[in-house]
Amino acid sequence: MMKFLFLIFFTLLLYGSVFAQASNQIKTDEKAETVLKKAVEKIGGEKYLQVKSQIGRGRFSVLRDNVIISFQSFVDVIVFPDKERTEFKGSAKNVQTNVGKSGWIFDGDAEIVKEQDKVQIENFERGINASLDNLLRGGWRGDGAVLSYVGKRQASLGKRNDVVKLIYTNGFAVEFEFTDDGTPAKSIFKRTNADNEEITEEDRYAQFVEVQGIKTPFIIDRFTNKAQSSRINYDSVEFNRTIPDSIFAKPKSAKEVKKDLKL
Repeated sequence: MMKFLFLIFFTLLLYGSVFAQASNQIKTDEKAETVLKKAVEKIGGEKYLQVKSQIGRGRFSVLRDNVIISFQSFVDVIVFPDKERTEFKGSAKNVQTNVGKSGWIFDGDAEIVKEQDKVQIENFERGINASLDNLLRGGWRGDGAVLSYVGKRQASLGKRNDVVKLIYTNGFAVEFEFTDDGTPAKSIFKRTNADNEEITEEDRYAQFVEVQGIKTPFIIDRFTNKAQSSRINYDSVEFNRTIPDSIFAKPKSAKEVKKDLKL
């Protein structure tokens, strides 16, 4: 009986030790959480957290050597957390639509509708994981991702940003910077291109405009390896419009998707 009791005792100690280690691994970084809370309050508080859908209209520009080499108008429709349809209009109309781990595209030049390939789906998933909305609305919580406070980083003369890092279970890491008053400043992550080269991507947020009580960046500049590669410039943003599921369904023919999106 004594041996049996010792066995129970040491078993409880073992489980207690394992539980303590697991608890430490998922321990909340209070400093990082404070930075997030301050940012949420800065851009709209509960109104921001309760956003279920977003419609953005504007222009997407591609830059090389600080010069715009092409641009397209766009309509971007999002139903959080993982539905998005983006229509681009330039010389031809192109559409990219994603729902979770599936998606389709419309190639306006070839006038064909086709399923997205594995790389395109992975790019969409990475985009969600690197997004400011996913961070601040907590889409990463419950998936094993770890949030930590990195510290202060030089932003401009006499100013430093708070930096937090989000690391997902697959090792993908994103750093987010916030100014002293909580305004989101930028996000930074690394990816590997087709030539197996490591690329650093950085999104910088600017021109915050209050819409429906929510402050949203109307300019998002993308820097690739420190050189500006694109700019998103919104003309308008709407929140919490009713979005029909039908717009995310793959069309049966190119003729259907060529019609203008009605919202």
